[in-house]
Amino acid sequence: MFSLLRIAPIFLLLPACQTTPPTSQPSSTTPMASLRNTRWVLQTLGGQPAPVPTNGEVYLLLRNNELSAEGHAGCNRFRGPFELPADGQLRFGPLLSTKMACPDLATETRFLSALASTRSYQISGDTLRLLAEAATQPVAVLHAVYLH
Repeated sequence: MFSLLRIAPIFLLLPACQTTPPTSQPSSTTPMASLRNTRWVLQTLGGQPAPVPTNGEVYLLLRNNELSAEGHAGCNRFRGPFELPADGQLRFGPLLSTKMACPDLATETRFLSALASTRSYQISGDTLRLLAEAATQPVAVLHAVYLH
């Protein structure tokens, strides 16, 4: 009995002497974002990282209760219709925007062109990929920011 009490604390300390770190399992996965009523913030445009916005975050929002898209393209706000003709398909109608003068409209022009060329989409977790007709690479990649 005496020797067992002397050895027991050693067994309790053995895990602290472990030489390899324990593997940790991810506690949860990223939930699938909804196409509609999610604020989608631009991450990449034409395969390149989106420029750091100087006049506000570039984003897209597809309204949940109507087929209306809106957002900010870098300088100007925009709004217009969209349609979902089939599963995984997305098309934007004419998008009207404000006409503020900005020193650099390159990102805005490219983003609005990407939206105009969009024919389908893919959502993976909190990432939205917009694809043009027969494109293998997305014209734009956006990240979900959830609305409450």
